Amino acid sequence: MKQHIEHFVKYLLYERNASPQTIRSYRNDLELLQQFLTPPGEATMPLGELDHRVVREFVSWLYDRKMQKASVARKLAALRTFFKFCIREKITKNNPASLVSTPKIPKRVPRVLTAEELNGFLDSLPGGASGKKAPARQKHHSEADAKLIPCRDRAILELLYASGLRVSELVGLTVGSLDRAGQMLRVLGKGRKERVVPYGAKAQQALEAYWPLRSKLLTQPRTKPSPEAVFLNHRGGRLSSKSIRHIVKSYARLANVNWNLHPHSLRHAFATHLLADGADLRAIQELLGHVSLTSTQRYTQASIEQLMAVYDKAHPHA
Repeated sequence: MKQHIEHFVKYLLYERNASPQTIRSYRNDLELLQQFLTPPGEATMPLGELDHRVVREFVSWLYDRKMQKASVARKLAALRTFFKFCIREKITKNNPASLVSTPKIPKRVPRVLTAEELNGFLDSLPGGASGKKAPARQKHHSEADAKLIPCRDRAILELLYASGLRVSELVGLTVGSLDRAGQMLRVLGKGRKERVVPYGAKAQQALEAYWPLRSKLLTQPRTKPSPEAVFLNHRGGRLSSKSIRHIVKSYARLANVNWNLHPHSLRHAFATHLLADGADLRAIQELLGHVSLTSTQRYTQASIEQLMAVYDKAHPHA
C-alpha cells in the first residue's frame, strides 16, 4: 500500500497540481488508513479486499480516537479521491469510500469583524493612523515575538485585508508577481490556478515602507537568502505559513483585542465588507479564487447575520 500511496502523491503533484499542504494532508490521511489496515504482527490488508464495511470500521476507529466530524469528513474525501485514482490505475475495481456517507457537519457562520473594528485595529498598529510606535520588547514576550518586524508585519496585515489572499498565497508571492506601480498581484491559488487581484492605497503605502528593510534583509542574510520572495524572515529567507499565523495573533494580542484573529479572518472580512458595500458576488468569487460560487455564498450568510444583529440592536420594535 505504501507504494500505491507514493504513486498517488506523485499524481497529486504532477497531474492535479495540488498544493504542498493538500499533498501533506492526503498523505497523512492515507497513512492513517494504512495503520488501521495493519494489525500488530500482521500484513496490511490488500486494497482489493477493502469494501464499504471496512471503511465504516475505519470511520468508527477515527471516532474512537476522539476525532472531530470535520476531520473525519476530510479523511473520507481523501479516501474517495485515492480510490478513484486506484480504479483508474486498475489497482481496484470499485470505490468503497463512495458508499459511506459523510458526517453531517453543522454549518457555522464565522464571526466577521466590522469594517470599523478592523480599521481601528490596523490603525492602532505601528505605522498606522494613530501613530503608535513599535511595541517595546518585554520579558514575557516569547522568542517568536522577538522576531516581529513592525513595518514588514504591517504590510502583511494590510495586504491580507486588501486582497483577501490565503496564507499559502501570501507566502508564495514573488517579486515578479507584484506590480507595485499598478497595485496588482498575480496570485497562484489552489490547484496552481493563477488570478490577478488588486490592492489598495494603504497596502501600497505599507509595502513601500517595508521595501527598504527587505533589501537590507537580503544584503545581511544569516541563511540562504530568498531574493524572489516578497516577505522575508529576519534571516533573509521566505516566511512560512506558520510564521504568518503567529504574526497575526501576536498583533491581536499586542493591540489587546479580544478576538480569535487569524489570517483567514482577514480574508472573511475582505469578502464580507465588499459584499456589504454592493460588490457583485461573481466578482468576489474571482477575487477570492473560488472554483464554485457556493463557496463564496458563505459570505452572504455572514453578511446577513451581521445585518440582523444591527437590526435587532437598533430597531425599536425588534
